[in-house]
Amino acid sequence: MFKDFYTQRGEYVVISAEQASRFAKGVAGDYNPIHNPDARRFCVPGDLLFALVLATFGLSRQMEFRFTNMVGADTPLKFSEADDGTLHVCDDSGKCYLQVVRSGEITRDTAAVEAFARCYVAFSGKNFPHYLKPLMEQHGVMFNPKRPLVIYDSMGFSLERLDGFSPGLTLNHSSLEVYGKRADALLDFSIESAGEAVGVGSKKLVVSGLCDYDADEMAAIVEEFYRLKAAYETA
Repeated sequence: MFKDFYTQRGEYVVISAEQASRFAKGVAGDYNPIHNPDARRFCVPGDLLFALVLATFGLSRQMEFRFTNMVGADTPLKFSEADDGTLHVCDDSGKCYLQVVRSGEITRDTAAVEAFARCYVAFSGKNFPHYLKPLMEQHGVMFNPKRPLVIYDSMGFSLERLDGFSPGLTLNHSSLEVYGKRADALLDFSIESAGEAVGVGSKKLVVSGLCDYDADEMAAIVEEFYRLKAAYETA
C-alpha cells in the first residue's frame, strides 16, 4: 500500500523529494510549491505520513494526529508504537515529526484502510484554494504571496464502524482565527458511506506571514495553481 512513495531501508522509511511530490500531486491533488522537488523549503506532505501510518498500523475508530516538525527529503523515518499505544514517526536521531493517539477497534483490512486513506487525502489536498481562499478573503488576510506558508498542525476523526464501508468526506464547517501575523484554520468534516453518516473529523492548519488580502495577488496564485494542475495532468 503506497509502496511507490517510499523506500524501505532496514527499519527506516526514506521518502525522496520526487516520491513525495508525486504523492502530493497524483494522490492528494496538492500543488503547494513547498512539495516541489526543487523547492528551497521542500517538505514531505503530512498526508503521506498519515497514509503510511494507516498502512503500517491499521485504521482505528478514533485517531488523533499531531504534526510536530516538517520532514525534509531523504530523512530516515522510523514508525514505532510506544508501550502506551501511542504511535510516533521519528528520524534516526530521535527527532519526532508525528505523534498519533488512537483508541477503539482496529481494522487492518487492506481495502478498507487504503480506501479511507485515499478518501481523506483527496479531501485534505483541497486546502488551497478550495477551503482557504474563501476564509482568507472573508477575513481580509492572506499569506505572503512571495513566501506562502501553510502548515499542517493536526487532525482527528471518530468512526462509528469500520466494516463494509466505502467512505466519502464532506466539509461541514470552516473557520479562521487570526492572531496578528498568523491564523488558525479549522476544517470540520463528516464521513459518510452510501449516504449514511459513519463519522466526523476535524483538521487544523496554521497560516503564517499574514498580510492584507490582495484580490489581484490571490487571483495570480490561484491561476498558477490551476496551471500547475493542468501541466501535471497532461504530462
